[in-house]
Amino acid sequence: MTTRAFFIPSVNLMGAGCLADAVASIQGLGFRKGLIVTDKVLNQIGLVGKVAALLAASGVATVVYDGTQPNPTIGNVDAGLAILKSSGCDFVISLGGGSPHDCAKGIALCAVNGGSIKDYEGVDKSAKPQLPLVAINTTAGTASEMTRFCIITDESRHIKMAIVDKHTTPILSVNDPELMVDKPAGLTAATGMDALTHAVEAYVSTIATPVTDACALKAVELIAKHLRAAVKDGRNMEAREQMAYAQFLAGMAFNNASLGYVHAMAHQLGGYYDLPHGVCNAILLPHVQAFNAKAVAARLGDVARAMGADTTGMNELRSAEACLAAIRQLSAEIGIPSGIGQLGAKASDIPTLATNALKDACGLTNPIQATLEEISGIYAAAL
Repeated sequence: MTTRAFFIPSVNLMGAGCLADAVASIQGLGFRKGLIVTDKVLNQIGLVGKVAALLAASGVATVVYDGTQPNPTIGNVDAGLAILKSSGCDFVISLGGGSPHDCAKGIALCAVNGGSIKDYEGVDKSAKPQLPLVAINTTAGTASEMTRFCIITDESRHIKMAIVDKHTTPILSVNDPELMVDKPAGLTAATGMDALTHAVEAYVSTIATPVTDACALKAVELIAKHLRAAVKDGRNMEAREQMAYAQFLAGMAFNNASLGYVHAMAHQLGGYYDLPHGVCNAILLPHVQAFNAKAVAARLGDVARAMGADTTGMNELRSAEACLAAIRQLSAEIGIPSGIGQLGAKASDIPTLATNALKDACGLTNPIQATLEEISGIYAAAL
């Protein structure tokens, strides 16, 4: 028997209005001063000020780093770390989607372990737990608020580094759908497909367990039922809340079963062209699973049924094809582009993208280990 670990923050607050409970929890932990890691948009619309005011009223001081880019960089981590050190912060708050969460993890990890965030590329490279991190989520997709995954762009190499480290797990995650209602349709679609990708890749992972399977399939079911409605009407609280649960369940799945070539390949597109991660995942997902189908057709059939497809009378391969069709239909209905060429990817760059994808830690648990030619072929098919 192989020992499996299950990683998750020790406390996770969910449901409309839970931000107030989060502030009370932070106060109860005895922290004195926090670095809020966020982006300029959330600062400009006043959400950062709202959170800072709630904390101040509870006796917790804050300083703000709002320089996080959509694909956070080593430079972003360094800049935030400098503010943290000069301000004497004893914990970190990430406020936003995956980018602020990942940037905050990098800051918190380096604050304790020293060095540069690039020193921790790979799996469990740090020696000590990061500075305590409270992750307040504003999107339903990445699940970075509750995972041990941290994705940081190395500007000099034009790649996204996958840092998978138990020491980057936040101590408290907050999913308040009231913070998600104003997200635009395009971002809702992209982050929702990111969550679907997490669930599917975790379900077909070589280290999936019955626990991660249950989380993954329930996430798929909720996404198939509620993502369209969340994209159509961002103020649909039922859809927003169910998508918040869905992305969290998908996070529970991939945080412990890991991912596959969709993420390994999407990271290269994001790092090379600075493209939105969720959109890259959405486009690549059916192509990678078509490649995987010869090994995991039965599992893809399970995904098809979770998405609402009727596979009665189908053999395993046809059920897998029904899964791919359901994924493509959902993507099309919520406005995801059909190919990475529409995002600016070029055939001439495929050799570099494929070479780097094979070095990404996310690919280690893909159900089939691919050759360079096979990864290149998937990129070409997705153009």
